[in-house]
Amino acid sequence: MDDINVLHHRCLLNLRRRIRDIRDGRPVQERYMRLLKDGDTLSYQGNSEEVGCYVAGHPLSKGNCYFEVTIVDTGVRGTIAVGLVPKFYRLDHQPGWLPYSVAYHADNGKLYNGNPVGQQFGPKCARGDRIGCGIHSENIEAGFTTVFFTKNGKEVGSVGVPVSAEGLFPAVGMHSMGEEVKVDLLAEWFLEEDDSMMMVDSHEDDWARLYDVRVSGTDYPRNRHPGWSRGSVAYHADDGKIFHGSGFGDAFGPRCFKGDIMGCGIMFPRDYILDGEGDIDDWDQLEVRPAQAGVQNVLYLNDEEEEDEDGEEVEQGQEGRKVTVFFTRNGKLMGRREMVVPPGGLYPTVGMLSSGEKVKVDLHPLSG
Repeated sequence: MDDINVLHHRCLLNLRRRIRDIRDGRPVQERYMRLLKDGDTLSYQGNSEEVGCYVAGHPLSKGNCYFEVTIVDTGVRGTIAVGLVPKFYRLDHQPGWLPYSVAYHADNGKLYNGNPVGQQFGPKCARGDRIGCGIHSENIEAGFTTVFFTKNGKEVGSVGVPVSAEGLFPAVGMHSMGEEVKVDLLAEWFLEEDDSMMMVDSHEDDWARLYDVRVSGTDYPRNRHPGWSRGSVAYHADDGKIFHGSGFGDAFGPRCFKGDIMGCGIMFPRDYILDGEGDIDDWDQLEVRPAQAGVQNVLYLNDEEEEDEDGEEVEQGQEGRKVTVFFTRNGKLMGRREMVVPPGGLYPTVGMLSSGEKVKVDLHPLSG
């Protein structure tokens, strides 16, 4: 009984010390278990049955928003995890297993986001590979941020995660003998340009480079936002609304900020009629239905009954040209809209309306 009281007393002292450090603004020291730390090198010291975990002493911030881990040795199984965790994360669990933590695991390429069951995310990592992890810190004060991961300097993917008041701390987990990594908490990451991506902003000279980014053929007016004119549809970042052939939008999804990834795609039905097979000869024959009729929003569904089907019908001659356009935000489906494909087809497009706006366009994203 005395031993229990002593242990309880020590726990209270440690808790009070941590609270005092937080109040005094002093940084919490890095923590690790079942790992040997030699400078910036971490090596596993367990028996391959228990997890060893390292948590840095400082959270990622606007001034230091990225870190990298280089795999020196994969050991027996290569069960190395790199990610972000809360300040007092349990050191006997891999990063990503517990709530409010996220991690990219090298042995299977899966992403673990607060769950011991991972989702397929990227390639596996081996000896010599560099795994990076960072945050888009512009909206971190709102309690939510986008965490991205890299492999050898190239972005693998990103995911939105909640952020506690204490922030997100770099973490490394290992789970088999012989595993060893080098940690660089001051690493910097710069986006590498390639032929499939373009950096554009709202200035006319830059738009001239987007020769293959159009909507509804070459006749779409360049001075109108996507979604405003007939035959177009768009998800707008500033208000989270969807615009479908009208200057008035409908509530659709959340607003988007710097670092968010907006996606758009088309689902073609099996009976879709290719160009030249339909009977649509005149653009003016296309009828634009009220915007509310075709919206199916995954995140904001309610229990209200659907409106009359009359608002969703299209002329019988246009059925074979009907597709479903869907929109995503940070890899998650926001909603869908059914529409008739105009003559010439639908083209990817980006619209901007104020100075200083800038986006990265990827016409060939690696998505499912």
